Amino acid sequence: MQDILQQYWIFILIALVFLFLLIFWLLQSSRRTKVTREDIVDGESSIKRNQALIDAPAAAAGPVSAAANTDRVAAAPVEADSEAGAGVSPLEARNASETPAAPAEAADENGDDLRRIKGLGPKLVTILHDNGVRRFAQIAAWDDADIERMDAKLGRFQGRIRRDNWVEQAQFLAKDDLAGYNEKYGNL
Repeated sequence: MQDILQQYWIFILIALVFLFLLIFWLLQSSRRTKVTREDIVDGESSIKRNQALIDAPAAAAGPVSAAANTDRVAAAPVEADSEAGAGVSPLEARNASETPAAPAEAADENGDDLRRIKGLGPKLVTILHDNGVRRFAQIAAWDDADIERMDAKLGRFQGRIRRDNWVEQAQFLAKDDLAGYNEKYGNL
């Protein structure tokens, strides 16, 4: 064996160098990102689309403030400013967001505080109030037809009634069964 190694050492060395270069080349070629371009022959429509994007007004800058989730903004009409509501100055909106209303204050003489149902925010409460729903007992009594009728009026919130189990939550809250509610849905 020693004789063969001494006699063919140059071929063995060349074979090892070749093997090393082959492995190096395979590893390097697999790491490269290959960019391929397909020419789009869309012509005028893509030019018009791109120009429309360029000409579009800039998106609103800055983060959405906490005032966007206040009752006052939720009760504002659709035409109102999404952040502040109709006729609300930025200073008023900022002050409203810094002093949130307590849950006990949210329940008025005419109904329950529907926001106690998990998944119901101020905007959904406004939609329910606009449709005459103000009490937990009303929601607790809904059947499938009532759910479908109300779900159609929820707009972009469709499907929330079943997904968030409003009827079952309202049944607990209508009976004042807070222990059962907390056991199933967590603390209020």
